[in-house]
Amino acid sequence: MSSLETNNCYRSDDHIAVLLLPNFFRFLVRVPLFRMLFSRKVAPKGMYEYVIARSKYIESIFKHALAERFGQIVIFGAGFDTRALRFKDTAGEIRIFELDISATQNAKIGQYLKRGLEMPENLIFVPIDFDKESLSAKLEEVGFDRHKRSLFILEGVLMYLQPESANKTFRTMQEFAGMRSEVVFDYIYSSVLLSESHSDAEREIVRTVSKAGEQWHFGIGKGKVENFLTDYGFELIEHLNSHQLEQA
Repeated sequence: MSSLETNNCYRSDDHIAVLLLPNFFRFLVRVPLFRMLFSRKVAPKGMYEYVIARSKYIESIFKHALAERFGQIVIFGAGFDTRALRFKDTAGEIRIFELDISATQNAKIGQYLKRGLEMPENLIFVPIDFDKESLSAKLEEVGFDRHKRSLFILEGVLMYLQPESANKTFRTMQEFAGMRSEVVFDYIYSSVLLSESHSDAEREIVRTVSKAGEQWHFGIGKGKVENFLTDYGFELIEHLNSHQLEQA
């Protein structure tokens, strides 16, 4: 929907996303009234704006990695992320690994083929169940190069992992990341999981996630993200809260 917005603060450059929708929904999202009703009445308060702001910020990090000629980019829980297609000319030979469960990846590949969208040679699909399969084994299997500078992207992923899986994921990145590699992610506060939050918006989002059949399992304590990263050998470069993200 954001690719159809007229306000530049809301508008994204993801022209491919709409093409991947079923025909009926592709028609609906082009109707301004529907977009307004969805963002104001259906989605939890602030979620529409947050997802757009998060995606824009992470896309800026993605483009930075391309400009700096990182050797590899790993997108965890890639879903229907279209960056590998949209930036294929800029990426060149930079390998982009998309990690997700096989059902999601097969659906995505099917839509690409159905819509006549050509998948670039540098795009590598890696089917994985993070809670059941070894991330390190999967990366080894697809020829991930430990010596190359890499960008790891966890967009809307970390909170869905079990604590043990989150720990293993960061340990694996620590082990596989070449010099000057970077990771970008969003997260929730631990207090949200413990029902200690007094925010109506947060409670509404938790209810929405639960109704969708998915649960949040992992959070980081408020003010603890730098310590969290240090435990895995990473240094905090930038940390934005929701207000700073909105301003950006």
